Amino acid sequence: MDAMIGASVLRTEDVRLLTGRGCFSDDVWLPNQAHAAMVRSPYPHARIKSYDTAAAEAATGVIAVLTGEDFHADGLGRIPHVPMHSSPPDTLFENRDGSEIFVPDHYPLPADKVRYVGEAVAVVVAETRDQACDAAGLVAVDYQELPAVIATREAAEAGAPVVWEEGPGNVCIDSDIGDRAAVEAAFARAHHVAKLSATVARITGVPMEPRAANAAYDPETGRTTLHAGSGGVTRQKRELAAILGVEQEKVRVIARDVGGNFGTRNAFYVEEAIVAWAARRTGRAVKWRGDRSEIFLTDCQARDLAVDAELAFDAEGRILALRSTNIGNIGAHTISFIPLTKGVEIMNLTYAIPACFVNAVAVLSNTPSTYPYRSAGRPEVTYVMERLIDMAADALRLDRVEIRRRNLVPVSALPYDNRLGMTYDSGDFAANMDIAVRVGDWAGFAARRAEARARSRLRGIGISNYIDLSTGVPQERSEIEVRPDAERLEVVIGTVDSGQGHATSFAQVVAELLGVPHDSIDLLQGDTDRVSIGGGSHSGRSMRMGTIVIKQASDEIIDRGRRIAAHVLEAAETDIEFDNGRFIVAGTDRTIGLFEAAAAAAAGDDLPEDLRGPLRADAEIRFPRAVFGNGTQVVEVEVDPDTGAVEIVRYTAVDDVGRAINPALIHGQTHGGIAQGVGQALLEDCAYDTATGQMQAASFMDYAMPRADHFPRFDTEITEVPSPANPFGIKPGSEGGTAPAPAVVANAIVDALKHLGVRHIELPATPERVWRAIQAARG
Repeated sequence: MDAMIGASVLRTEDVRLLTGRGCFSDDVWLPNQAHAAMVRSPYPHARIKSYDTAAAEAATGVIAVLTGEDFHADGLGRIPHVPMHSSPPDTLFENRDGSEIFVPDHYPLPADKVRYVGEAVAVVVAETRDQACDAAGLVAVDYQELPAVIATREAAEAGAPVVWEEGPGNVCIDSDIGDRAAVEAAFARAHHVAKLSATVARITGVPMEPRAANAAYDPETGRTTLHAGSGGVTRQKRELAAILGVEQEKVRVIARDVGGNFGTRNAFYVEEAIVAWAARRTGRAVKWRGDRSEIFLTDCQARDLAVDAELAFDAEGRILALRSTNIGNIGAHTISFIPLTKGVEIMNLTYAIPACFVNAVAVLSNTPSTYPYRSAGRPEVTYVMERLIDMAADALRLDRVEIRRRNLVPVSALPYDNRLGMTYDSGDFAANMDIAVRVGDWAGFAARRAEARARSRLRGIGISNYIDLSTGVPQERSEIEVRPDAERLEVVIGTVDSGQGHATSFAQVVAELLGVPHDSIDLLQGDTDRVSIGGGSHSGRSMRMGTIVIKQASDEIIDRGRRIAAHVLEAAETDIEFDNGRFIVAGTDRTIGLFEAAAAAAAGDDLPEDLRGPLRADAEIRFPRAVFGNGTQVVEVEVDPDTGAVEIVRYTAVDDVGRAINPALIHGQTHGGIAQGVGQALLEDCAYDTATGQMQAASFMDYAMPRADHFPRFDTEITEVPSPANPFGIKPGSEGGTAPAPAVVANAIVDALKHLGVRHIELPATPERVWRAIQAARG
């Protein structure tokens, strides 16, 4: 059989999905199903004084109207969020004054206050969705409006409106990372200091499929079943059981096809608990589906970082030190600190910076919570650092590629302590940059710029290096069973596919390890009745963690199969070799296949007791070690000076993924990641009115998304410097397109406008913002 690992096998799941045979969250219909609609707060911050549900309860088709008071009266629990890393080094982020990190209780329905516009305060259950929505409009809630704070920097200020009176203020984390004394000494002797104050806008994931949840309760068994698309079902099971106050065995969670995730679907959402509770209260299956505006208002959002950063340089352009204050806006509930902490941990990117010091601050605000979204934390700090390096190159009159080359961590220095708590394991950062510069034809840019100016267009070129920290939940499990009756293999794993092509790529690994046809493998994910343990899909962990447990389970199957073959073939176990799916007596033509061995074990004839039964194996690991994808992007843009419109005309991306299981899938992931990063750079903004707390971009009329015609053909290259942290050397291959994109686009725009006097551009670089920068520079 030809090698499967490294082959661009076509996605096997696409025929099913493209012919309408998928099953997404809203496709699930349960017997005796009712429908739910949420009553949501119109205020960003208000006290709930009372409810009047009489009119809603009397409305046609209404089964129940339940409020936060009912939820608390039933003794249900809070959502047990774990906002810190699930992998080391958690201990880096401790408050510098010694106080505890403040994590307020988050209940699915509040009984006292609302803390952002769109927060659910009640639920209406009715026979149809339309009836539920109509009755939800009849629920009268008496609110006492309170002062609110929206903007990140304002939330961190003393005297700002406090989101949670139970806490010490809005600052949850105020942690110092690095060596302050060494940094101060380096800045004191610096030849040049580059400075940047920037605000990275808040965005949201906008998955193709809006969230939905459907729950049923079985009074005979006391078991609740929840259907909801997510990135991992075992977390949802654990957290729902905690909220309901039952043993985990009393909860089953199923996620079938998931129509887009990128991280924002990995959190446990209040609607999932509400429909489960409502099903138990009403004795009916209860389904909720959010409309697009609800999803804009209530999905976890992302980015939203304010940074004041400085880089100290010597006269030759070598970086002496990094100093920064990073303020992350985590919204109204502390669901996750990871975008802040991960950004801090790799803020020095691929550069050898001798001294680093970052003050990491997390603040609460009257907005939806932020959460890890594709390449959590990395696009923000990459944008800041790569802008600083371009500014320094300009001030020191150095070529932008050369100043980077002087500061990259060399191969000889790896593994490298980055001075912010991370040890980079492997890579060739200079080689990546050289490939990107060559493929992007940096040397030929001057001619293209001149040609653009002849057409009255301002052309610029940008470059950005990046590093992608991959950690995530450190626990994973796989079960593999050989099914001789159908000549198929069943592989169970704790990840959940939301478009990454797991059914194809995981099957490639199993096919190569066990020598069976690729199309004979069935991948099972997303059902806690089959998946007992699993970390889900996030942080570039699925293939990295999955291959470890798949290999361990495959090795165990081969070992047991070898012992079975020894009995069947009447040979010594030491003489049995395994090759391409067959067990062979060395030096002979006597052989049996894997499925034949499984059939012999199932029959049990003349086999020892320990070899009888299904030929199956499982493997479970706890593996907290981080790995680091990395790479370089080179981008060219053209700016219309009369309108400020930016067109991307050339895009080159080079990514070190350690080991490419399926290059075609990786290229596809890179294309999608680039689109998301460029969307952040040019278009996307969860704009809020800071006076009223109202989201001004809660529909596709106002929230701009990238489209196919925004992009040229991508030139993407894969490099492979294996990570020593796992058997296949895999690094994250799904987030590299996103991490450097905002930085490289911003650098290219500034390069196009630099001759006019523009030195920096805030993102998103909308036509209006670019036009105003041009006018200000000219004026």
